[in-house]
Order: sequence, then structure tokens, then C-alpha cells
Amino acid sequence: MKVPFLETERLNLTAPSAEAVDAYIEFYTDAEASYFYGGPLSIEQSWARLKADLGSWYLLGFGVWAIKNKSNGQYIGTCGFWKGKQWPVELTWWILPAARGNGYATEASIAAIDFAYSQLKWNAVETYMNDTNIAARNLVLKLGGRKIKRAKFPDGLERDVYRLPHNA
Repeated sequence: MKVPFLETERLNLTAPSAEAVDAYIEFYTDAEASYFYGGPLSIEQSWARLKADLGSWYLLGFGVWAIKNKSNGQYIGTCGFWKGKQWPVELTWWILPAARGNGYATEASIAAIDFAYSQLKWNAVETYMNDTNIAARNLVLKLGGRKIKRAKFPDGLERDVYRLPHNA
């Protein structure tokens, strides 16, 4: 399977690859940055996370893209769709701390949501986050997300589930 390439005004969304490993390591070894993503992780675990992100495309037909800033060629995060073995599909993203506050997560999320509706022909795009992840909740609301339910997840936590509109 070839991972689709997406382009926005400022970003290229590409297949996760070894070229993005430094961004993965920077993010996942940073305890504060990766707190809501199971971090901090070791360098080897960060590498494994990158390999899992690429593998998702082959196993499930969807996954996350590595986000590359067009202006400087640097990888700054990921955005796309994640599904654990017993978890529902969710829109997810992470952005390196130095690149936050520039609207990159919003821009990448809009492209991913559009791809899900127009190319994957999904009827719905949903996301969820831990209750204390205020930044993620704010982004979801900015994208027009609407709370549709509260659900218990395989880790035992309850989370709000949001549906995201097409053309966010």
C-alpha cells in the first residue's frame, strides 16, 4: 500500500519514515510533551512507535502522516488516524513543543478530516482525549467537534467522544 501524500498551504503530510525519526525521538522522550501519548519513551520505543505508525497504513488502510513544514523542511509532528486493537478509530495528532502555537495541528487536522470523508468515504470522524488534555479539547472545538457521548475505554478511563464535521 502506498501512503497518500497530502499538502496544505504550509505543510506536507507524508508517510512516516526514517526521515522523521528525530522528531519522534524528540517528542516521545520529552516527558511533558508526550505525557498524553504514553511518554516518556526510550529512543528504541520511539523508533517502535514510528514503525507502528507506518504499519497501521498496511494493516488497516489508514494511519497517521508525518507532518513536514514546507518552509524549513523539518518534521514537526504527526496527524491522522489511530486505532488500538480494542479501541475505536480516532483522529490524533502531536506537534513538537517548538512548533506549537502556529496553527499546524489545525491545518493538518483539516486535511486529514477531509481525506477521511472524501477519499476513505467514512461516514464519521471522531476523536477523544483525556479529560485533562485541555489543548486537545480546544483544538477539537475549534474544528467544530460536537460531543456525542461519554464512553469507557479499554484502559478503564471514561472520555468524551467528539464527532468532527466535514470541511472543518
